[in-house]
Amino acid sequence: MTQADTVLLNGRIFCGMAEGFAEGLAIVEGKVLAVGSAAEIATLQGPGTKVVDLGGRVAIPGLNDAHMHLLPLGLAMGEVNLRPEEGVNSIDEILRRVAAAVKGKKPGEWVTGRGYDHNELAEGRHPTAEELDRVAPDNPVYMKRTCGHVGVVNSRAMQAAGIGHNTPSPDGGLIERRDNKLTGLLAESAMRLIVQAMPQPSAAELKAAIEKAGHYMLAQGFTSVMDAGVGMLAGMAEIEAYEEVARAGTLPVRTWVCIYGNADGIGDEAHAAGYRFGRETGLLRYGAMKVFGDGSAGGLTAAMSEPYLVGEPDNRGIFIYPDEQMHGYLAHYHKLGYQLAIHAIGDAAIEQVLSGIEKADSAEHPIRGRRHRIEHCGFLTDGQLARMAAAGIDPVPQPAFIYEFGDLYVTNLGQQRADASYPMRKWLDAGLNAAASSDAPVCATDPFKNLFTMVTRQTKRHSVIGGDERLSMEEAVHAYTALGAYTQFAEDRVGRLVPGQFADIAVLSHDIFSVLVEAVENDVRCDLTLLDGEVVFDRHGQFAAAAQ
Repeated sequence: MTQADTVLLNGRIFCGMAEGFAEGLAIVEGKVLAVGSAAEIATLQGPGTKVVDLGGRVAIPGLNDAHMHLLPLGLAMGEVNLRPEEGVNSIDEILRRVAAAVKGKKPGEWVTGRGYDHNELAEGRHPTAEELDRVAPDNPVYMKRTCGHVGVVNSRAMQAAGIGHNTPSPDGGLIERRDNKLTGLLAESAMRLIVQAMPQPSAAELKAAIEKAGHYMLAQGFTSVMDAGVGMLAGMAEIEAYEEVARAGTLPVRTWVCIYGNADGIGDEAHAAGYRFGRETGLLRYGAMKVFGDGSAGGLTAAMSEPYLVGEPDNRGIFIYPDEQMHGYLAHYHKLGYQLAIHAIGDAAIEQVLSGIEKADSAEHPIRGRRHRIEHCGFLTDGQLARMAAAGIDPVPQPAFIYEFGDLYVTNLGQQRADASYPMRKWLDAGLNAAASSDAPVCATDPFKNLFTMVTRQTKRHSVIGGDERLSMEEAVHAYTALGAYTQFAEDRVGRLVPGQFADIAVLSHDIFSVLVEAVENDVRCDLTLLDGEVVFDRHGQFAAAAQ
């Protein structure tokens, strides 16, 4: 009889939606050997078997953040942190933090930050270039709103980017002016002018960012992610950095690469260099292509069929590309064999993208089986949902958006449209593989806030947004594990704890299937993470697998 390398005992093990719970699990050579009763697993123990004593805790398949930005998250960890939960609730606090960062810079060096939400600020508005100039007269400053689709810069940054009084807003973007004066606010494609003017991170910085963010994800129970836009910041250098850490064996998590394919992206260059669907290097796998369709609902730039209730009159958001250009990108990358992973949040953008994918269908290149994705897919109609189900096009949403931005959606769009957003229940009932994710660094990576919101549909202020869309905890974990694996063509490798799959496991501090849901929001942590059956994170440093 085969002897297990490691066994998990004395707790509940959630194996998957169809498989339910087990009392024990055995691992051999990095894969699940068996699951079953404690007595059954005990028969697989030998003198060299290590034992993970769950002590009443619960183990689940390793979590999968199906849409986040791993490398940018790592870089953001070195930027000025402006997130509301970190105490940034006024423009004065933003300016204080910028001023503190300037003290550590030489004149002319860039100061960057991310995470503020103008709706959470006491002033209820964005900071201005004039205000940033006061605390950073000699340094270019670039502060990104939490959504990443809007940012503010100071005068030195605009000068570096060549943005002047008469510079027009680019197609698919906005350079804001009020009273015929530049405010410093930029949206969507206009932000690329700043990115292109900034110094590029070095190869060493890129690799360090991947590794730092990857270990951060492991500490929360994630063993798989998709980096949803590789090449957006530093072009092909990002792929080269990923390849190097993957070859060196220092890539912490399984990573599904989504290549940035916008007009200023690296889609064709990456394809020509051989980075195509199906390529693998260690834990790194390639398959998806990203194109932006619109912006964000919080930033009033998601493309909607009906206007927003606040801001400029009749504002319906921003299309990044006209229909013909967008449909051309979709057909092009579809024919090249990539999975399409297209950013579309508003119903008008979803219509543009969905109709483009449908048009790309042909006898020679059918869309069925390609697992094309609409990223976010927040404010779709029932008719669009039905068409997605018919074509096998899956949404990849962020329930965390409801938690962090749900109250803002009510303000910007009204209760009815907010309630219908990110309809997890409708998606799952329709058979769609709605894989949960965070879009970090847009939202916090904290998986327990995400699980809490999937189960309760509550915001961080505990308002209920669309209560009919609640899931059970089992369904929520399913969306965060098996469905993510499916959208990455990895359902035969990870996502469930069944014999033959990689032993990617998260051991949680509480049994999330039985504790009060409030504890999931506030108290639950990941205690132990296993990747390929090996402990890669141990919160308490107490893993002692005693030989039996």
